Amino acid sequence: MRESFTDQAVVCKHCKSFFRVAGSVNVSEKCPECGGELDAAGAFNLMFQTRIGVPKGDSDSNSGVKKSEGYLRPETAQGIFLNFQRLLRFNRGKLPFGIIQIGKAYRNEISPRKSLIRLREFTMGEAEVFVDPREKNNHPRFEDVKDRMLRLVLGEGEGGGEEEEKSVGEAVRSGIIVNEYLGYHIAKVGEFLERIGIPRDKLRFRQHLREEMAHYARDCWDAEFLSERYGWMEIVGVADRGDYDLSAHASFSNADMSVHAQADAQGEAEPAKLIPHVIEPSYGIDRIFYALLESSLYEEQVGKEKRKVLRLKSEMAPIKAAVFPLLNRDELKKKAREVFQKLRDASIFVEYDDSGSIGRRYRRQDEIGTPYCITIDYETLEDDTVTIRERDTMKQVRVAIAEVKDVLVKG
Repeated sequence: MRESFTDQAVVCKHCKSFFRVAGSVNVSEKCPECGGELDAAGAFNLMFQTRIGVPKGDSDSNSGVKKSEGYLRPETAQGIFLNFQRLLRFNRGKLPFGIIQIGKAYRNEISPRKSLIRLREFTMGEAEVFVDPREKNNHPRFEDVKDRMLRLVLGEGEGGGEEEEKSVGEAVRSGIIVNEYLGYHIAKVGEFLERIGIPRDKLRFRQHLREEMAHYARDCWDAEFLSERYGWMEIVGVADRGDYDLSAHASFSNADMSVHAQADAQGEAEPAKLIPHVIEPSYGIDRIFYALLESSLYEEQVGKEKRKVLRLKSEMAPIKAAVFPLLNRDELKKKAREVFQKLRDASIFVEYDDSGSIGRRYRRQDEIGTPYCITIDYETLEDDTVTIRERDTMKQVRVAIAEVKDVLVKG
């Protein structure tokens, strides 16, 4: 595996900084750090090497302890493949089925930079979808996504490198996307990214070029986000891994990774013993967070000041609402605390704030993306109503305390 996780690198002859060739830097350019001349540095292993057992030369080591070379995992999927037969039994021996895993992965990144974009420790969310290779063009819910439009950048052949708009169905029929299973998951990735709040006009799917295709991939597409600071960057990868993973594990472990599959849906093939193929959507959680934050942060002029607003969708906001007493008076604070506690008891994430002017409290919540602010005033003490202010429009409505929960949940 370690041979597969390498990047070509260049080094500055003056300041000795390393950079990836695969990015925006190559040997024909100057060092981004000091402007010095760059020189080729060869392949750079992205896997973190470590030693298992007691290191050599340790005076306290116990004799007979075996020491071996090890690597931190560069992706999270390995455990799923190792446990494939158990997972297959859990699914009663039937294909297709998928396993989802979220966890940490590690890369010995040449030059960590760009906020959450290039990290040595990062979070991945991966799905391994095991399918009968005879059924890859017969996804049971492909009809649900076939009309979804995608911005595609082709990797090879006629039109390679050009951006075009196609439906998922058309892309699969024309062979641009290799099969329905891959097309379905590409469509669902796009749907997810748009649903959480990343604008469609900042998303595209780019097919890997032959020379950058992973060793296991039969076809691979990156969902890319157009960052105002960093340009197009990968945030999700969707690959057809074929039978590489299970075949490789079977070869090295002598374990049986085959499945007794039924006849295909069209009845064109007999039951068979086969190695399943894998479709893998791999989500870069940190990069998705960055894309969401960059897409959601706005500045606007309100009177004589600039208002910063994190326009997160309500379901994505970490704090659903903030509760304020209008003034720092005991009777208002007591009532505000009661409203705050009722909402917490209803499992709604809320924050209480009585510090500073009401205007400053609104601005604090706007900047962290809180969709609603609830203000308790002297009218509240008389009729049990509160003012609810909506973040994006700043409009305020008067609502009975008993109805606040419903307003927040529906919002």
